[in-house]
Amino acid sequence: MSTELRPVAVYTDMEDLDYSAGVALLEDNGYDVRYLGTQDPAVIAEQAKDAEALLVGYASVTAEVMDAIPGLKIIALVSMGFDNVDLDAAKERGIWVSNLPGVATEEVASHALALALAVTREIPFFQRRVAAGDWNGRPDSRVFRLSQERLGLIGLGRIGGRLGELASGVFGGVVGYDPYLPDTPATREMLAKAGIRRTGLEEVLAESAVVSLHMPLTEETRHIINAESLAVMRPGSYLVNVSRGQLIDDEALRAAVDSGHIRGAALDVLDVEPAPADHPLMGHPRILVTPHVGFLSDYTLAEYVRIQAQNVISQARTGAPDTPLFELAPAR
Repeated sequence: MSTELRPVAVYTDMEDLDYSAGVALLEDNGYDVRYLGTQDPAVIAEQAKDAEALLVGYASVTAEVMDAIPGLKIIALVSMGFDNVDLDAAKERGIWVSNLPGVATEEVASHALALALAVTREIPFFQRRVAAGDWNGRPDSRVFRLSQERLGLIGLGRIGGRLGELASGVFGGVVGYDPYLPDTPATREMLAKAGIRRTGLEEVLAESAVVSLHMPLTEETRHIINAESLAVMRPGSYLVNVSRGQLIDDEALRAAVDSGHIRGAALDVLDVEPAPADHPLMGHPRILVTPHVGFLSDYTLAEYVRIQAQNVISQARTGAPDTPLFELAPAR
């Protein structure tokens, strides 16, 4: 078959992921593959206008981008999050959108626990003191015995549930809030097995030594952590976020940490990445930031790339990707 007749698959941006295995898989299945290395919607619209498949990292895929690619059949994401795609527009146009649910559950839950342990055990403080040659420095507030404290989860999906399971042997108790998780026998069994007691948002905020966020970003969850919810949090408590930076009102969190009401925060995600030097949550001695690496392991790096490409192939072969975000009528 000539190159001109091969369906076109276009990678928009893959940051630091080695996507070569995905390219090989697509090429072995008859695709002409291109990599743009951009998040610019105008560039994507122009240089991917003949694509049947977009393989997306962090680029935003709007209705306008979709309309500029008339033969587009699938937008394959390389994450579980999907807030960078207009899902309603895709569904209206009969374009599949796939994500990667559950691939990095273990890694992200472990990273959240590591962040919680780091800040509650004052690891950043002690590291700074040792680096300065001070072996006798002590923080100016209490260091928790975690078996006497409570972990609070906002979001009880795969990652929140797994974190609860991991943390139940470390913390004295784990409570969680999730307005979207149905109250079914299966849910109750899952939560009981993980050692999580389900409760309301106010109790999670007010009675937890550490509050950890595990919500998708939607209009309802944007800035779920704001000045009001921070005021409800227990004085001297900590906030952990491994989900989406936009769940937090940055200025409100900075003010709460500056005032001492919130003892500290540990964040793997920010609203802008990479964050500028003047970002309100960067450079603060009581705010630990890691560079969106909660997903990272040898396993996930390989599986992210493979499953993303396989979703494209499966859609072409069967009419639907393996992990769609919604269902569509038979292929147009």
